[in-house]
Amino acid sequence: MPPLTDEAGEAREVRRFWGGLGLPGLSDVHTHFMPERVLHKVWDYFDTSGPLIGGLEWPITYRKAEAERTALLRDFGVRAFTAMLYPHKPGMARWLNGWAADFARRTPDCLHTATLYPEPGVGAYVREAVEAGARVFKAHVQVGAYDPADERLQETWGLLAEAGIPVVLHCGSGPAPGKYTGPEPVARVLARHPKLRLIVAHMGMPEYEEFLGLAERYDEVRLDTTMTFTDFTERLMPFPRRILPRLAALGDRILLGSDYPNIPYPYPHQLHALERLDLGPEWLRAVCHDNAADLFGL
Repeated sequence: MPPLTDEAGEAREVRRFWGGLGLPGLSDVHTHFMPERVLHKVWDYFDTSGPLIGGLEWPITYRKAEAERTALLRDFGVRAFTAMLYPHKPGMARWLNGWAADFARRTPDCLHTATLYPEPGVGAYVREAVEAGARVFKAHVQVGAYDPADERLQETWGLLAEAGIPVVLHCGSGPAPGKYTGPEPVARVLARHPKLRLIVAHMGMPEYEEFLGLAERYDEVRLDTTMTFTDFTERLMPFPRRILPRLAALGDRILLGSDYPNIPYPYPHQLHALERLDLGPEWLRAVCHDNAADLFGL
């Protein structure tokens, strides 16, 4: 037999991880698929070490064509994933939603993802996406440079809360702060829409404690693990070990996220970073599969 490629070895490593937990696979709520020319522009930005990524050197580990990226997730045993995409200006969201709907139709293991932006007509195209079967939304406060409590979004948050559709929101101030990042604008959204199923991306890094507090206060707030606890992030924005008991107590509302393919390390590292928290196999099973399976009815 020819020697295993690195990716084949990674796939074996990932499968050993979830197999050892007695899981049927993984559920990853934070993976990026978007139109190729848009994704390539995102990669180009990462290559510049621009201010939105804190000037960091950030090599893209899985810089591959769409079909190869999808196939590799399946080789890892990821049973459900998302197409996290987001506009950086008005006039993009409806077009991105059309692409994402088509991607979901031809990729049944991808949860139909949609996005939004505070602009005229946002309520109409969000409703269109919901009626078309969107199961999760992505919003990016840092890149979009908007206040999530913007009045133009209030009807939309209400619609999504009523529909019970989760929103993955990049709202923490990492890897670089924005004018509207941080817990305070999100707290204002939740005060008006306490039933909004909000998934705080990256566990709200670096404002981990404040976003954990919002999850403790609001039953429908969840957090995803994307890039947290990894060596890359711990060097820059370490998670305070004194609040690990609070993280353990919220084990039913923490969801695995990876940021695949836009990560500067191999996919298995995120899993091992969670494992070395030493919160136990029950916590890992919930985070890596069961919580998302319950939330999305997988």
